[in-house]
Amino acid sequence: MKLLIFRTILIYLCVLFAMRLMGKRQLGELQPEELVSTMLISNLASISIESEEVPITASLIPLFLIAGLELLGSVLSFHSQRFSNLVAGRPKTVILNGQIDQQALRMLRLTAADLLEALRGKDVYDPRDVAYAVIETNGSLSVARKPDKETPTLADLGLAVQQQKATLPFVVDGQVLTDNLTACGKNAAWLEQTAAAHRLPVDQILVLLGNDTQDYFLLKKESRPGDGGKGAAG
Repeated sequence: MKLLIFRTILIYLCVLFAMRLMGKRQLGELQPEELVSTMLISNLASISIESEEVPITASLIPLFLIAGLELLGSVLSFHSQRFSNLVAGRPKTVILNGQIDQQALRMLRLTAADLLEALRGKDVYDPRDVAYAVIETNGSLSVARKPDKETPTLADLGLAVQQQKATLPFVVDGQVLTDNLTACGKNAAWLEQTAAAHRLPVDQILVLLGNDTQDYFLLKKESRPGDGGKGAAG
């Protein structure tokens, strides 16, 4: 049992390190070669954990070899568009000026129902409203609406706004996000003053959101079930 626990922990740490090496895209939008690498690494890890008779190096060596190949492929793709197209493919336009390209759908083995479902995921319910839609190499759909179908912005309406920057988290679970404070023209003094106004130490703030204006939202940590946090706007 001790050996199994040790092997599990070691494989876990090695897989975590390998995934970190391959970059954050492994955690989100996977390219074909990244998906293959992830699947192989997971299989190698499970074999090493379940089969105690297999030397642990028999999994670790291929694991880091796969991670190395993935890194090499990423470097080659960065320097060679031809290699990138060969490995990951190219984005494919499926709608242009409201017209669905049926040949492109056949090439992608994508049904009309699949396309309409993906459009609904982008809050588009009529293909005629689309100026340009493309299937990316990771399988996701990117959509640009026609100008007359776009949601108008405040700038389009000629309305002035006081807030120039997006609302960002300043504190999350008691941890101060200094870069976000600086980006919105705030500093540690402002944070301490805001926390003091609510009679809270900073480490007792669950969430503090704000922007480059004086408005903010603060929610304190609950001391026990039933004690609600208090939101406030400055």
